[in-house]
Amino acid sequence: MRQTRNIVICIILLGVVFACNENKTKQKEMQTQSNVTAKDILGNPDYLAISYGGYRKKSRDSQPTILQLKEDMKLLSAMGIKLIRTYNVQPKLPHASNILKAITELKQEDENFEMYVMLGAWIDCLNAWTDKVPNHDVESPNNAGEIERAVALANQYPDIVKIIAVGNEAMVKWATSYYVQPDVILKWVNHLQSLKIEGKLNKDLWITSSDDFASWGGGEDKYHVKELEDLIKAVDFISMHTYPYHNTHYNPEFWRVPSAHKGMPDSTKIEMAMERALKFSQKQYDSVTNYMKSLGVDKPIHIGETGWATTSGGHYGDNGSRATDEYKQGLFHQQMREWTNRAGISCFYFEAFNEQWKDAKNPKGSENHFGLFTIDGKAKYPIWDLVDKGVFDGLTRDGNPITKTYNGNKADLMEDVLVPPTKEEVMVSH
Repeated sequence: MRQTRNIVICIILLGVVFACNENKTKQKEMQTQSNVTAKDILGNPDYLAISYGGYRKKSRDSQPTILQLKEDMKLLSAMGIKLIRTYNVQPKLPHASNILKAITELKQEDENFEMYVMLGAWIDCLNAWTDKVPNHDVESPNNAGEIERAVALANQYPDIVKIIAVGNEAMVKWATSYYVQPDVILKWVNHLQSLKIEGKLNKDLWITSSDDFASWGGGEDKYHVKELEDLIKAVDFISMHTYPYHNTHYNPEFWRVPSAHKGMPDSTKIEMAMERALKFSQKQYDSVTNYMKSLGVDKPIHIGETGWATTSGGHYGDNGSRATDEYKQGLFHQQMREWTNRAGISCFYFEAFNEQWKDAKNPKGSENHFGLFTIDGKAKYPIWDLVDKGVFDGLTRDGNPITKTYNGNKADLMEDVLVPPTKEEVMVSH
């Protein structure tokens, strides 16, 4: 009898010990997540990054619901994404704040769920997006409120918001609708850095601006101004954009099939063109690195945006550079991930899902088709392998299970793949 009682006591004690250890493990996991910083995340291939917009409709007036955002976060998490980028915190567009609510709910439902955010604050010049002439030397009075809201969200969700990006392509001079001078970005970056020093923002929160490679000094000399030098010294890291896709039209020398390659199989011509596209991005990355180091600065440089569209009725389609299709998107996505993961560079691949509001009047506009998923949740060619592996099993987008585009038939997909033009073809067309 006494022996039985001792056995029972041992079992109870073992259960208590097991429960305590399990509880400590959970607490440790939660503690680890709360202590994760931008420094831990950026450049870490275990924290893949992506640019995210959850809009389904042709207008941003139709905001995705919390439930829809949670669906999307689960899909991204299944892909290994743990860091997403948002673009604005405008008062009439609660997209970013709703994303933070959705992630919070997912973490409450599963303590192992992990997703972090680079929170964008949109920056404009005076008269941007109005019928008045934009004044690129004066900033919009709306910028102060945008920064204030970003600070409030970073403080409300310190376990999720790990980075604030001041502006998106806000300094590049081809953004004629809204660009500002570097001193405006510098002003707000310095403001946020001061809040960290004053204890009004988390000291581990990293501050940057996300802009074209040229805006970071990697291009024309006209960008090489004192304010940019000071900005490079003020940010915690540089977030640069590189788009060989757009340059297949605007700077196509790298893209055209060389005369020496004319006799090669079409598949080889395409693969070699995509290798040149990767080298194009690497050259832009190196140009920013070299400019930064010429200033005596040495800090991380990550890719805030790069991507490849899958539909174009314009510059990049049949009658243009012929860059657009899912096969090329697949090659580019794979090459960019392999390079950046190997090099310790975070790549906020653009983008997770198609969004049709970007060029609402032009359904075939390339800006609507950069997603790795279609709006209704079909996985494009770059992530067909993830469908095969079953990572999306049981997950949906707006009730639709995740299936492959082209019904997974690669032969059908390849019928839509175009070979880049040769230099001779371009000359004839002109």
